[in-house]
Amino acid sequence: MRSRSYGPDLTPPWKRQRPAPEVAAEPDLVVEEAATGFCGAVVRCEKTAEGFTVTLEDRFGKQRVFPMAPRGFLLEGRVVTLVRPAAPAPSRTPGRTASGSIAVPGARARVARESRIYVEGRHDAELVERVWGDDLRIEGVVVEYLEGVDDLPAIVADFAPGPGRRLGVLVDHLVPGSKEQRIAEQVTGAGVLVVGHPYIDVWQAVKPSSVGIAGWPEVPRGESWKEGVCRRLGWPVDTPAAWRRILASVDSYRDLDPALLGRVEELIDFVTEPG
Repeated sequence: MRSRSYGPDLTPPWKRQRPAPEVAAEPDLVVEEAATGFCGAVVRCEKTAEGFTVTLEDRFGKQRVFPMAPRGFLLEGRVVTLVRPAAPAPSRTPGRTASGSIAVPGARARVARESRIYVEGRHDAELVERVWGDDLRIEGVVVEYLEGVDDLPAIVADFAPGPGRRLGVLVDHLVPGSKEQRIAEQVTGAGVLVVGHPYIDVWQAVKPSSVGIAGWPEVPRGESWKEGVCRRLGWPVDTPAAWRRILASVDSYRDLDPALLGRVEELIDFVTEPG
């Protein structure tokens, strides 16, 4: 027989688990992750391939990323479910692009200039697009990638830089005595500017704190750098998935190292300079 007081669910009312209250994961909200006991302030919320996650930072500056699971956190000892904060209301003050420039609402993309910016690989191009994409469209600057710099002299010759047709190139690991520096010296001249950052790969230009790690690990020479990074961070050895995770952690220029920021701004100024 079925109890009338219980309905189709035979669990007594006093034993049923009540839904946890939902709390917006606003920045600086201090919560405790229920499963691990990690306590910290909310740094960011983001959408990943697996769902929504929240990054917490403890009082020592250590950051960890957790899924925003139902009943997954404690707020002042109470079980709660964290949810994404509501989108802020539109502001009448000028907004900012991800690069920090003043946004121009409703601006149409400019017809592409003859000048170009080249970067080494697809990851470089996607990172530049994520932070400077709005600015580049307004300026009419196209970013292309080279898949390495070994053929840069031939590429520059084929591009044929000249008045109104400038070429800016961003190179990884541009340090004294490197192969990259020797190649850059061959092509730098009128109409061509080659700049670079000191990192082995553009992954390192993303601040470790933004990714939620203590730092970028050292990988011995001779071992695939990206795969070595994944192994030492305890990530699956899946370079595309690792890059998606890193790129998703970048919201603005604040997530990038100044060594990259200054170089990209320098290239944009170079290829958009009148005359």
